[in-house]
Amino acid sequence: MQYFPLFMDLRTKPVLVIGGGEVACRKVDTLLRAQAQVTIISPEIETYLKSLVEEEACHWIQSEYSDAYLTKEYVQVWATTDSREINHQIHADATKKRILVNVVDDQPYCDFITPSIINRGKVQLAISSGGAAPVLIRNLREKMEAILPKNLSLLADFAASKRAHIKQILPSVDMRRRFWEKFFAVNDVKMASDLEMLERVYKSLSCENFQPVHRLTWIEYGNDVELLTLKALQIMQQAEVVLYSSECPFDFVDLIRRDAERVCCENDGEIDNWLIQLERTKKSVVVFCNSDRLDMLASRREVQIIGLGR
Repeated sequence: MQYFPLFMDLRTKPVLVIGGGEVACRKVDTLLRAQAQVTIISPEIETYLKSLVEEEACHWIQSEYSDAYLTKEYVQVWATTDSREINHQIHADATKKRILVNVVDDQPYCDFITPSIINRGKVQLAISSGGAAPVLIRNLREKMEAILPKNLSLLADFAASKRAHIKQILPSVDMRRRFWEKFFAVNDVKMASDLEMLERVYKSLSCENFQPVHRLTWIEYGNDVELLTLKALQIMQQAEVVLYSSECPFDFVDLIRRDAERVCCENDGEIDNWLIQLERTKKSVVVFCNSDRLDMLASRREVQIIGLGR
């Protein structure tokens, strides 16, 4: 992974854009939407940028580029001029001063890149290939746009409005996670078009018990991670602990919930010892196993096992 995925809060933070053409227009527009304090350096700027300056939405320094303008107050520098030589000089100067810099459309000269973005109010999805295949990412974004629920913004706003209340009635993080998992799985929530429906489901679920319970699921691994069933993926996203052997391909383990505890065991005996310890806990546990062990477990009715799809 070349780039660390990150969302950066730019509200009221100073950002420098060098260049005043069409590329600068696109970058300044996005930066202003993120409420950054934008300064533009360029001898001339496009009409759109002039209108923003007149509205005092950003500041314009009418000048050729000079490294004297690169001060450490700026959290980001964007090089958008039409001169490759100047852009590379900006990169060199910013690097010396340890200021994050992006030379637009010149990926080797970028400390950070901007992904393709899908906006649904408070929900933002970012997709990137690290600059390797922008057309592929554009196609992927279009597909995701088509299948994402239209009420995502409504759901996010509702969840945000309940943060304080849910902490009062469900004191632990795990209990709140289980509540929201069940809430967002309700069909009425998926189809909701107004707050009234969401409030009705919320009140109904608030009366239920979300105390933790111990659950153990054995999931088969193999050579092809795409053979995991939908049910297996759902349980993996709810797991709090995952046990796996060193023979289990990492692609399977990597699909487990990010904040789940991951334990690599050397053999089946070590897995069994961990299971004895975890039996006393009230946690959801997933164990990855090969087909041989799955066959051995198949006769035990009390054990939940999920094989790979064929």
